[in-house]
Order: sequence, then C-alpha cells, then structure tokens
Amino acid sequence: MHKLNDIQKIYFIGIGGIGMSALARYFKSRGALVSGYDKTVTPLTKELEQQGILIHYEERVDLIPKDVDAVVYTPAIPSNHAELVYYREHEYTVVKRSDVLQWITEGSFNICVGGTHGKTTVTSMIAHLLRHSGYGCNAFLGGIAANYNTNFWSSDRNVVVVEADEYDRSFLKLLPDIAVVTAIDPDHLDIYGTPEEVENAFVQFAGKVKPGGCLVTKKGLSRESELNADHNYRYAYHQSNADVTTTDLKVENGSYTFDVKGPGWMIKDITLHMGGLHNIENAVAAITVAKHLGIDDDKIRAAVADFKGVRRRFEYALKNAQHVVIDDYAHHPEELRALISGVRSIFKDQTLTLVFQPHLFSRTHDLADGFAESLDLADQIILLPIYPARELPMPGVTSDMLLQRMKAKHAMILEKEAMLKWMKENKPALVVMAGAGDIDALVQPVKVILGQ
Repeated sequence: MHKLNDIQKIYFIGIGGIGMSALARYFKSRGALVSGYDKTVTPLTKELEQQGILIHYEERVDLIPKDVDAVVYTPAIPSNHAELVYYREHEYTVVKRSDVLQWITEGSFNICVGGTHGKTTVTSMIAHLLRHSGYGCNAFLGGIAANYNTNFWSSDRNVVVVEADEYDRSFLKLLPDIAVVTAIDPDHLDIYGTPEEVENAFVQFAGKVKPGGCLVTKKGLSRESELNADHNYRYAYHQSNADVTTTDLKVENGSYTFDVKGPGWMIKDITLHMGGLHNIENAVAAITVAKHLGIDDDKIRAAVADFKGVRRRFEYALKNAQHVVIDDYAHHPEELRALISGVRSIFKDQTLTLVFQPHLFSRTHDLADGFAESLDLADQIILLPIYPARELPMPGVTSDMLLQRMKAKHAMILEKEAMLKWMKENKPALVVMAGAGDIDALVQPVKVILGQ
C-alpha cells in the first residue's frame, strides 16, 4: 500500500505536530476519513477537530480505528506507544511522515527547503510567493503562515513546496526539482553523532536534485564546493560576491526596503514587513526561486510586501509606544544570534530582555558554549528550565549549566510563575521570548501584563 489514491481512511499518531497536521489536512482535502491521537490539546488540534478530524488524547487501543488504509507516526512517538505497537503487531501499513511526503513528491514538481535553521520561513515565503503571484502550489509548511492561518494548502497546479526536515534524515526521501539549503550548522547530534555527519547529510540532500534542476544555497556554507546541481545560486544578505544579494537597505517603521540583485537582473524597492536581518536573507532565497521559475518582478514585489510572516518567527505579540513583545521559535545558538541582531537592527539603543527556554537536554549539552555566547548578546536574560520534549533528564545538564558559562551581568534562572511576577514588577519595554518548547503559552500572559 503506497498509492495515495488508495488511501481513503488514515490515522495519525501524533497528529498535533506541525508537520503531521499538514499531512492530515492534505488527506482531509482529498476527501479521506482522517483521525488521530495526540497527547495534548493545543490550538492546532482544536483547529483540526473543527475541520472534522476526530482526535483523542489518551493512549488507548480501544479508541483507535481498526479499519484504516494507513497509519502515520512521527519519530517523536516512542516505539513502545501502545497504539503504534498494536498497529504493527496486526500488520497494518505503518509509515513515518517522511514516507508519506515521499509518496506525494514522487509525482510532482518539487521545491524542497532544507537547513538547520531558516527553512520554515523560507518555505513559507516561497509558497506565499507562488500563491500570491497566481503561479500556484501545494504547500506543506513547518509553521503557520500568518497570511492564511494554516500550514497546508492545495492547488490544481502539480507543484509541491515542502519543508525538508533533516531530523532522522527524513529529508533524504524527498525528490527535489529545486532544493534550497539555508544552513548546515551542527544540530540533532543525538541522531547524527558529529557535525561532519550533519554536513554529509546535506551534501546528500543537494545531490538528490534531479537532472536539469536547481540548487539555491546560502553563500559561505561549509562544504559549499560539494553543493551543486545543473543550476546553482549562492545567496546572501549584502554580500557582493554572492550570485543573489541585497543592496540599498533602508529601515522605516520596523520594515525593510531593499533591492535584490541577481545574475543579469535586479528588482528594486522590495519591501519586507517581517523583522530581522536574517529574514531579509530568507527573502532573497525565496525571490531567487521565484525568479528561477520566471515569475514577474512586479508580482514578486507585491507578494513580498504582502507577506505577513510565520507564527512564532519574529512575531510581534505586542507592539505599542510603551512595550514590544516578540515571540520566536529560536532554539539553536545561531538562531538566537540572528534573532537578537535582528531585534537590535530595529530597536536600536533599547534594553533587550530575552526570555529563553532551552529545548532538549541533548541539544543544550551539545551546544552549550554556543548558547552561552549568543545569550550574552542580550542585556537582560531570563532562563527558564529546559523543556525536555521526548527526552529524559541528563545528569548535570540544566539551565544553570548555561548560566555558569555566560558572561552577562544581568542573567538569572526563573520558573515560569516567577518570570511572570518579574514582568509585573519590572515592566520591561522590549521583551523577546524564544524557544521551541511550551514557552509560547507564556506569551499571552506576558502580553497581558505589559499591555495593562
């Protein structure tokens, strides 16, 4: 069983994950009967239920459907999960999310965006450019596009824009006609073991671009000489030796205006309303893909100006004359560095209070020195306890381990409630809240406190 048209009933274990929920929406849009399990009720699972997808929140075999054509699970689900064990023991078709993406991309023109960070924003930008310009695409996003409040949409045009997730090497199952690589920094070392293995996987990913295809990579990546396809573009923010880059940047009212210069072409007066210098670079990557596809300059310009961002990517939770609160998914040292420098490019000379929730014991351990260096770039740092996700605690790996490596004078560790109390007492003007765990649930309370 692997023909998409044969799947009329499908079950998802971990349906509330951002990638899983996009696939669930895909099958729902095709008229399939979709159901699933997740551990926690979230705004995303509530939306899925509102769309007619049946979800339960207890790990119970008596609640799962027995008449299904396929079962999809995410690597975050433990192998001894009772529902997963039942389906495997009874010889159902049980596959990973990446297997389903492989099925989908076997028969389409595919734009696959990979990278240890930046891929969600670039994927969303490309998909938006293709939709807004009228080109058309099916989009599988790793975040919620603010323009459309969804992580999936469909189109009659047989083009797929998909986020290529490197975790578990799942992106190597995709079949790109166009591939984008935004970064190959060390991450997921619990899977890869060494930074070199991370790089090897991205070299393999680039090598999967079909004959006649296109590869768009950030200028200056290590192993750059090994990242090649029949059409290559190296992109960068404000770097004259890149194939595609920016010139004449201006900042006005928190938005950026700039020109994008490529090989033999230039688009003047691009306006981006999304904050962060790294997002200018992300826009350059997306524009490069759009130009390669032959989309008209005016349509590109209009689409970028209309782009409202991605939820939890430099998202303004509060922005008034007294207070600004920015919510971001940053959970890697380089993402934190880009986030903080991006905030400073807009809010010059303001005291920056960063609330950071480390994500995963393994990542905190493996990248501790990098985290400490990036966190030191903020003026006031509040560390929350590590969010474990799928992991068990590791001896000695705590937020205090990061604090001990930091040099900043104004840094501390607070529990969630204590952090909220600190916000009430200090009312900071500029707050950045970052992390991939459940810190997003604290954004609204902080917004209320500072908005009063």
